[in-house]
Amino acid sequence: MADDSSYTLQKIDENRWRLPRRGSMKTDGIVYAESSMLAKIYSDRSLLQLANVAALPGIIGCVLAMPDIHWGYGFPIGGVAAFSLDDGIISPGGVGYDINCGVRLYKTSLARSDIISKRDELVSGLCANIPSGVGSQRKDLRLSNADFRHVITEGASWAVARGYGTEQDLEHTEDRGCLPGADPGAVSEKAVERGRPQLGTLGSGNHFVEIACVDEIYEPLLAERLGLYENRITVSVHTGSRGFGYQVCDDSLKAMLKASRTYDIPLPDRQLCCAPLSSQEGKTYLSAMAGAANYAFTNRQIIGYWVQQTFERILKASGTSVGMELVYDVCHNIAKIETHTIDNKHIRVCVHRKGATRAFPPGNKQIPAAYTQTGQPVLIPGDMGRYSYVLVGTSRAMEETFGSCCHGAGRALSRHQAKKAARGRALYRELQDKGICVRTASKATLAEEMPEAYKDVSRVVDVVHAAGLARKVVRLRPLGVMKG
Repeated sequence: MADDSSYTLQKIDENRWRLPRRGSMKTDGIVYAESSMLAKIYSDRSLLQLANVAALPGIIGCVLAMPDIHWGYGFPIGGVAAFSLDDGIISPGGVGYDINCGVRLYKTSLARSDIISKRDELVSGLCANIPSGVGSQRKDLRLSNADFRHVITEGASWAVARGYGTEQDLEHTEDRGCLPGADPGAVSEKAVERGRPQLGTLGSGNHFVEIACVDEIYEPLLAERLGLYENRITVSVHTGSRGFGYQVCDDSLKAMLKASRTYDIPLPDRQLCCAPLSSQEGKTYLSAMAGAANYAFTNRQIIGYWVQQTFERILKASGTSVGMELVYDVCHNIAKIETHTIDNKHIRVCVHRKGATRAFPPGNKQIPAAYTQTGQPVLIPGDMGRYSYVLVGTSRAMEETFGSCCHGAGRALSRHQAKKAARGRALYRELQDKGICVRTASKATLAEEMPEAYKDVSRVVDVVHAAGLARKVVRLRPLGVMKG
C-alpha cells in the first residue's frame, strides 16, 4: 500500500477538489466537499484508498468521492468508479459486504397529529413485527432451497407474488427490484444457509426503520409530484442483503485474490483484489452479486409490507386511510453495467457505487415513468437525531459522476470512538427530549449509532445540491426510530 502522507487536494471550486494523478494512478480523483469537511477527510486513509482505486486497470474517467466519504474496505465509502468492459475489472471491495444495502421511502396520507399519540406504540409494534439485531431470523417465513433460488433470481417480484406488497411497489423500485444475470450456482451453500432464515429481517448496526414527517419543502412542485406534503408522515427502511450478502462477498474476496494473481493484476491494496470483467471469475462475481442484490430488494419489500401492517393494526385504520405508498427504493453498494456518454461517445461501463446511489435525471429511460419529469428520487438518510432528505437526480450528475450521488451522512466517529464518547450519557433521554422515540436491539447499538457518530447530513446534502448532482426537494424530521 502506498504512503498517503502527501496526498493533497487542489481546490476546483467551493464544492469540488481534485486529487491529482501521481505514481501508479491512471486518472485524477474528484472529491465533492466543502472546505470545512477536509480536516475529517484528511484524518483517515480515504484519500489513499481513492488513489489506489485510480490505479486499477481499465478505469474510465475520474475516480469520485462523495461528501460522505470515509475509510472503508478497499474502496472508500462514498466512492464511485467506472471501468471499461474490455480491459477493466470488477472488485468486491468496490461494492462492499452488505451488497445492495439501500433505502426505501414510503409516503402516507397521515398527518403528524394523526400518529403522535401512538408514536411510541408504533415503534414498539415495528420492533415486534420486524426481527432485528445480529443474526436475527424470521420464524414465520421458512424458505426451502428451491424458494431461495427463486428469491435470488426473481427479486422483489417473488415477494409481491406472495402478497407482500403490490405491483406498484415494483414500478417504484430501482430496476423493478431485480438485477438480471443472478445465478444460484454462483453462490455457496454456506451463503444460502445464512440467508434462508434471515429474509424479512432488519439486521444490526446502522440499519433502521424510521417514522418521520415532512419538515421543510424546498421545491413545492417537485414535492407534490413525489406525493410529499408538509407535516405528512413518511417511513424509511434501511437494510440490505444480511448474512447472505456478507457471505457472498467473503467467498468472492477469496476467489478474487487468486484471480488477481492469475491475471497478473498489480494490487496497490489486497482489499482491492479483482478480476477482469471479461473473465469467468468476473462473470461469476457479477452473478453472485446480482443474487445478493435481489435478496436485498426482496428483504426490503417484505419489511415494507410489515411496516404497513403495523400501522394499520396500531392505528386501527384501513390501508386506504393510512395511504402508505412507496415513493422509491434505491441501491447502495452495487456494481452495474450502464451506458454513459464519455468524450461524446456512448460507452458501456461497469460503475461501482460503494456507499453511493444513482441520481439519474429527468427523461432517463431507466427510472420509473412516474418520475420521468422530476428525475429519480434520491434518498439520503441522516442520523436518528437530526434529519433525512429527499432530492432528485440531475443531468449534471450524469455528466460528472456517472449519475451518482451520496447515500447518507457518512460516519464521523468509528464505532469504538462512538461508544467511548457515549459513556455516561443518557442517550435515550436525550433523543426523547428532542421528540424522538428510539428503540434499539441493544444499548451498544445506540452508542455506536449516536447522532454525533455521523457527519451533519444537512451539510453533506448542501454540497451535492450546490454542486448540481441532485436538487433538494424536502427535509424529513425523525419522530420514531427502530434501530437494528
